[in-house]
Amino acid sequence: MSLRRHPAVAGQFYPNKSDALMSSLRVSFLHKHGPGELPPLPPSTKPIYGLISPHAGYVYSGPVAAHGYRAISALNDIDLFVILGPNHWGIGSAVATVRGGVWETPLGEVKVDSDAANELVEECDIVEFDEEAHAREHSIEVQIPFLQFVFRNEFRILPISMALQDRITSEEIGMALCGVVKKRKAMLIASSDLTHYEPHDLASDRDKELLKASQSLDVDMHYEILRKMEITACGYGPMAAVMTASRSLGGTQAKLLKYSTSGEIGGDYSSVVGYASLLIT
Repeated sequence: MSLRRHPAVAGQFYPNKSDALMSSLRVSFLHKHGPGELPPLPPSTKPIYGLISPHAGYVYSGPVAAHGYRAISALNDIDLFVILGPNHWGIGSAVATVRGGVWETPLGEVKVDSDAANELVEECDIVEFDEEAHAREHSIEVQIPFLQFVFRNEFRILPISMALQDRITSEEIGMALCGVVKKRKAMLIASSDLTHYEPHDLASDRDKELLKASQSLDVDMHYEILRKMEITACGYGPMAAVMTASRSLGGTQAKLLKYSTSGEIGGDYSSVVGYASLLIT
């Protein structure tokens, strides 16, 4: 029986009708905090190893996310996107992918690369097959309509949900993904928001320090700053895994395309969430 994942947050984090969703995505790209132009960019052969992208409701983080998706629209030979996100619900296996099947959004179906999923589970003992870990989680789901907007549905995904995000786990996943990705025309996406529910100025200052580590792909510094400054980024493990894999694949830096907070978009600066879009090359 073919596995089918229905959207968990359509109608909440983004519109649940295709026309409204397409309109929301266009608004994200054209928003004053977005890139200001729709994709695609002219084709480029410059390697892009990874993307760090936020995952809140499109009204808040969509414009920041749009910077990253417009940047990768220059690619024309990627057929697999490995998307790692935190497990906010704590349901299911500590690190989980799925065997295959399709994921639905209002823009259509996207297939899971079952061969890549099997290879990852064989390569990395930490990763298990567990549909339940993904059933209610939004962090991976909200990235897919952006990919569909840019690349239509002509790609596959490898979703990885991480409830366990310590450094050892993240680096082990990153090294295993390096082996999976180098055999394919693939790119990595880490789904994470940054500081949660702090005043705008404090959140911005803390996130600025964490982003220094991200830009240099320094996993040691990443975990040290998280600990030292008590930064509440929810997808710090996916970030570290993608940084690890990208560095091993030849990546040397992550360019910060855009940073903003929910306060700058919604107007409430007293308690914000930080969002960043980074391109790893």
